[in-house]
Amino acid sequence: MQYLLLMLAVLSEVTGTSLLKATEGFTRLWPTVACLSAYGLAFLALSRAVQRGLDVGIGYAIWAGLGTTLIVAIGAVFLHERLTAAKLLGVALIIAGVIVVNLAGGH
Repeated sequence: MQYLLLMLAVLSEVTGTSLLKATEGFTRLWPTVACLSAYGLAFLALSRAVQRGLDVGIGYAIWAGLGTTLIVAIGAVFLHERLTAAKLLGVALIIAGVIVVNLAGGH
């Protein structure tokens, strides 16, 4: 259950981040409401995952790593942001870091 909550947290955070541009600096009401609601759900789901026994460090590493990876992919596909070798290397290093944290920090 804690990993399902973590995945909900990741997807909600990615949704909120994806909506940031549409808020136009939080000047557009409905995109702002959707963005902040998604972030609220992300933190709620992450806190519930931790409450149910997920280590904070491991949960946050997965949340941040998957979120970053998905946002880079969304930026490239939907926002036409450039994917450079440096970005891809950075994402690979983040993924490697999440793996190391998980291998080193589990129960």
